Formats: sequence, C-alpha cells, structure tokens
Amino acid sequence: MTTAFATDRVFIGGVWRAPDGGATLPIDNPSTGEPLGRLAAGTAADVDAAVEAARAAFEGADEQGAWGRTTAVERGRILARMSREVEARIDHLAELEALDVGKPLKQARNDVIALARYLEFYSGAADKLHGETIPFQDGYTVYTLREPHGVTGHIIPWNYPMQIIGRSVVAALCVGNAVVLKPAEQASLTALAFARIAADCGLPAGALNVVPGTGAEAGAALAAHPGIDHLSFTGSTGVGVAIQQAAAANAVPVTLELGGKSPQLVFDDADLDKALPFLVNAGIQNAGQTCSAGSRVLVQRGVYDAVVRRMAERFGALTVGPALDDRDVGPLVSKKQQAMVEGFIEKGRADGLIVAQATLADLPEGGAYVAPTLFAGVAPDHPLAQQEIFGPAVVVIPFDTEAQAVAIANGTPYGLVAGVWTADGGRQMRLAKRLRAGQVFINNYGAAGGVELPFGGVGKSGHGREKGFEALYAFTALKTVAAHHG
Repeated sequence: MTTAFATDRVFIGGVWRAPDGGATLPIDNPSTGEPLGRLAAGTAADVDAAVEAARAAFEGADEQGAWGRTTAVERGRILARMSREVEARIDHLAELEALDVGKPLKQARNDVIALARYLEFYSGAADKLHGETIPFQDGYTVYTLREPHGVTGHIIPWNYPMQIIGRSVVAALCVGNAVVLKPAEQASLTALAFARIAADCGLPAGALNVVPGTGAEAGAALAAHPGIDHLSFTGSTGVGVAIQQAAAANAVPVTLELGGKSPQLVFDDADLDKALPFLVNAGIQNAGQTCSAGSRVLVQRGVYDAVVRRMAERFGALTVGPALDDRDVGPLVSKKQQAMVEGFIEKGRADGLIVAQATLADLPEGGAYVAPTLFAGVAPDHPLAQQEIFGPAVVVIPFDTEAQAVAIANGTPYGLVAGVWTADGGRQMRLAKRLRAGQVFINNYGAAGGVELPFGGVGKSGHGREKGFEALYAFTALKTVAAHHG
C-alpha cells in the first residue's frame, strides 16, 4: 500500500514527525487479517505539542497566528478547495477506507462523497453565521457575536472516519477554530490523508493537527487537556461518560454522539415495497457498525408475518466478502468486534430467535466476518432488543397498537434515530412528537445522509448537535455587546 503521507507520523503544526518516544501500532486489514503498515502511537506529549500548535495558529503573532486572522470568506475558499481535492482523490480515499475499516468499496466511496459535501456545505456557510441586534433601553445598542471557541478537540471513532471528520472537524474549522484531531487507532488512514489534503489546499500550519494513538493514551490526554476550549466525541456511551468527566475538570463544553438502538415502526398501512430495502439496509450497512443503525424493526400484527418473511428472504440472499470485492457486507473492523457480535448471535440462537442468516463461504481465514442475522419474535426487554450489538443483526418485534409501538420504541436508554412507516398523516405527526429521538424519519430512513440535517441524540445517545447549520452554534460561543451612547 502506498500513500501520500507517512502513516507512522503525527501531523503537528504543519509538520509530519515521529511521535514522542517513537512507538507505533500495527495497522491490520480486517478483510484478511494481514498487516497494512504501522501507525504512530501518539502520546500525551504529542497532544501537548498539538494543542500548543493549534493555540499558536489561533492567536499567535505574525505568521504563526495566520488561521486566527483569516477572514470568513478566506476560510470558505480554503474549504471549497479542499472539497474539490477530496473529490479528485475519491478512488484513493475510498480504497484507504475500505482497507482500513473493512466496509465495501461502494460504501467507502459514498463516505468520500459525503466528506466532499460537508466541505462544500461549510465552505458556503463560513461567511453566513450572523449575530443579531436586541431591542433594549433607550441610549443602548445591543448586539450579539458568534465567535470561535479557540482550540477544539475531536475524538472520532473507527466506523465512519471521513463522515465524522466532515460533520465535526470541518464545521469547527468553518467558524475559525484550530483543531486537534485524535482518530481511532483502528482506522486512522483517511484522517491522515485528510491532513495532507488540508495542507495541500493552503490550510495554515497548526489549524489542523492529527495525533493518532490509543484512546487510553492520546485520547485520554486530549479529553483532559486544559488547553482545549471545546471537545467533540463520537463513540460508545461508556467512553463518552468518561470523556465528559475528564473535560468537566476544566469546565470544557462537550458534544457527545454516542450509541443507539434505533427503531423503525412499520404499521399495517405501510408501503412495504418501499420500506423493505430500508428495513434491511439500515441494519446491515457497514456491517451494522453504525450508531444510527435501524436495528429494531417494530411491526404491527397485520403485516408482521409478511414483513418477517420478506426480510428473511433478503437476509438470506445477502453476500459477504472482502471490502474490495464490494459485496453487500464486509468484515467487522476487528477480531475483537467479531467475537462480541458473535456472542449476541449465539444468545439469540440459544433462545430460538434466529429466522434467517446469510451464508459465509470462501472467505479469507484471517478476516473478521460475521453472518448477517435476522431475529424475530423478540421480546422488547430481551438483551438483543435492549443492547447495542454493533454488527449486522436486526431484531423484529411485534406490536398491536400505536401506543404500544411508542412504548416499545422509547423503551431503551437510547434516543438517536427513529423511523415511521405509515400512510396515516395524523399518525406521522403524532409519532414525530412522541418518539424519543434526535431525528425522526417518516416513510424513509436516513434521508440519504442529510449533511444539512442536525444530528444527535437524547438519553444515552448523547447531547448536542452536529451536521447542518446547527453545528456552527456548537462550535462558537455567543458574545453579547451592550454599547451605551451617553
């Protein structure tokens, strides 16, 4: 594998350099188990250096503080150049993501397209974030300003590196923050490639710094760093709680996008031909390793048997293979993830809940493959219906009434996404209000990614919002100015 950057380096202050101490981590191909190379094992000292470089870029003197003095128009133009460059490198970036994460090549290409779209969206938004004037007492002019926090920290997961860089890092850069990015050690290649693209497109040194490494070392150091002014984390609920606790010691605001157990509610009057592809694909995309996966399908009794039968046919026909073979489903990201998901599947098998599985055949022995699995007749309180499996597994749960459907849908600690399939307009509006979720999709699921749509959850799915224009409020602080004329 050849890349335009050194994978065993950190990127700090515009310079590729060896990590403090020189340690590295293995990069393995989850499709085969074979090594791809070595990754820099960034340390707390590297995080210190990255935060210092970001601070200098934001508020330093002379050329050192170039990013802090860049106008909104100039920021937008840099992001626009980056968008075009990402598009120009789509084949290279998609292959990196497929090899690193294990997702099928077509899904990796969609992630590149999404990253380019985030850059395009936020390039146009950079000079459109306005304050407002506030009517006040006679003799005063009062207005508000939206200002960047300063240095923002971003800890991103392994399942969608490019997409989450787009919605988090790019939004922070859009409003003028300087960024320290800690990608997941299981999937850092496209984050490093993004740093190269940013430098090539004229992003000033220190505006973006990338420190790969373990969560226990580099991630913990970034979360607890007193030089960070805002922290964004996407990942598991348990780690998110620990990160928020670390940031709280420095009174740093945190945006958390955590886990999910998202329901799709299918009523008797639903258009099943339209719904079926979403009922299946929302659960198995990226091998089910998606926080917003539609992993619970709640079906009204009148169509329950038909939905289970039709979903089972589709699950049985799914193809599984190495990422570059571009099948329906690729491997999980690691053997550790594989073992965890297989444990859930064996629990469902022991309880007699499996109704369909895809066939695994002729796969590389070292790959982390799991058969996409459909469970049916699952009780709402069963572990398969309550816990985030994070694999290609979907549970089907029957219901009778609308009220029962809402109770089941809201009956987990999570609240990220929900889908509703019904032709009844009144029901659509009722459920949009009653479902406990940050996003509700009616007669669709996911809205094809929806770069423009604010995203985030409630409960143990986190808090705060990214994506869309709403993200720009999270990555800025509001300042009120009251000018007295007397």
